[in-house]
Amino acid sequence: MSFQQFEQTVVSPALKHVARHWNAVRGSRAMPAWDDIVPSQIAAELTIVWSYRYDRMADAFTGRLAGDQIEKIFGKKFRGSPMSKLYRGDDFTQMFARFKRVVREPALYRSEGMVFRFADRYGHGERIALPLADGGVAGDGIFGATKYNSIGGTPGHGLPECESWFAV
Repeated sequence: MSFQQFEQTVVSPALKHVARHWNAVRGSRAMPAWDDIVPSQIAAELTIVWSYRYDRMADAFTGRLAGDQIEKIFGKKFRGSPMSKLYRGDDFTQMFARFKRVVREPALYRSEGMVFRFADRYGHGERIALPLADGGVAGDGIFGATKYNSIGGTPGHGLPECESWFAV
């Protein structure tokens, strides 16, 4: 698979722009570093982007950055929070496994459907997750974005989250 194949599956123009930025700043490397991301080049999408730092020794993710729309989902401080404190139970287990795969393979991730559920709030939309690596080789973070519409009701409303994976 290639970045172009991944990009063709992304529906949201905002997510496409974030993905193209990631691809542009990685250059000839497999993955860009966190410091390669240029916020001014994705200014219109900053409210929907998020990032985690990954500690290989601890096998743990910590929130690095979340735009306003992402912070609203969590309803609590994202930056500096362990992923285990941001998600509950099965949601944590599922997100941790997904994002670990993005970092460790490394892989490009895209999903569509019910992209979040917290308390009585649900969101339907699209999500992308892209690996980061300070040295361009071993993944040490995730850079992603989620475009969603809040919906009420129960989690049974809306489609389940359908995943697509692509090799870097």
